[in-house]
Amino acid sequence: MIVLKATQDKVLSVLQSVAGIVERRHTLPILANVLIRKTGGQVQLTTSDLEIQIRTTAEMDGDAGNFTTTVGARKLIDILRTMPADQTVSLESSQNKLVLKGGKSRFTLQTLPAEDFPLVQEAASFGPKFSVPQKTLKDLLAQVSFAMAVHDIRYYLNGILFVAEGKQLSLVATDGHRLAFASATLDVEVPRQEVILPRKTVLEMQRLLSDAEGAIEMQFASNQAKFSFGGMEFVTKLVEGKFPDYNRVIPKNHKNQVTLGRAPLLASLQRTAILTSEKFKGVRLNLEPGTLRVASNNAEQEEAMDELDIDYGGDAIEIGFNVTYLIDALANMDQEMVKMELADSNSSALITNPEDANFKYVVMPMRI
Repeated sequence: MIVLKATQDKVLSVLQSVAGIVERRHTLPILANVLIRKTGGQVQLTTSDLEIQIRTTAEMDGDAGNFTTTVGARKLIDILRTMPADQTVSLESSQNKLVLKGGKSRFTLQTLPAEDFPLVQEAASFGPKFSVPQKTLKDLLAQVSFAMAVHDIRYYLNGILFVAEGKQLSLVATDGHRLAFASATLDVEVPRQEVILPRKTVLEMQRLLSDAEGAIEMQFASNQAKFSFGGMEFVTKLVEGKFPDYNRVIPKNHKNQVTLGRAPLLASLQRTAILTSEKFKGVRLNLEPGTLRVASNNAEQEEAMDELDIDYGGDAIEIGFNVTYLIDALANMDQEMVKMELADSNSSALITNPEDANFKYVVMPMRI
């Protein structure tokens, strides 16, 4: 039976859209497979890692009738990648195996029974659906995801907090040393919902979301989130735990403010960072009326010093930061100017976009 028949580029793009979460080595061998379910002319592909499940449906040629099986996802992708994009390829079933044919090539692949594939049990009740344009969510994720923790024992920091309330969707990420906040307006009013999406889910969403027209629908349950966009359905477990109160972390009314060019500041920090040591990424910022000096040194007693002319008339402040935290934030912004607000050398700094009040970045100082 011909399960599916289409051009290489079509089959490959559908497979790649679901295969990002598939681990090559897994305690359950079947989780390295993709579940293929053919119903008439529609082929549905599903992958899972027990925490996240991604499903997509595509129209493809093939024999009439229904059929389900599972086959190694990565192997299938690796083989397809070696074939020309415009070549017609087919998957045929024969005696518990799948045969992939394209041109004069044929590959016989082992399958595992579809009934053994562990599907994620969907939550019984989800909150109300709401949607934002895909590009909006993609931009929000880009603005905060770099501040997520990696393998922190405070597991609730290894992800992003989603807060939907009224007509606002806010995303927050923090690793305890810095915090990024971004928000967007929704089309509909929603009751307050607060969930933490795991890091792997966030990275996968960033890979899948496009800048194209089209909305992404979201629904949250107590332990699960569900996203639907572009013919795909994405279900993920949530991180349990209490996220820190981000409103308390964001400084209010810092009396010293400076607005300066984002690109010159980023370039200055990148230059100065060259002479910081691997372990100790500290730079000193000296803020004085009219001037910002950026300086660093290392164990070899090498020093870097850079100076920027700025429009500033506040207090003289010397403050130390982990330069990586500043570079990450500035590199993930795209506007021309940034605004920095400071109180003194011991208080966290607030970096914002003067043109957009919906983005805030807080970074803790470090002793240098």
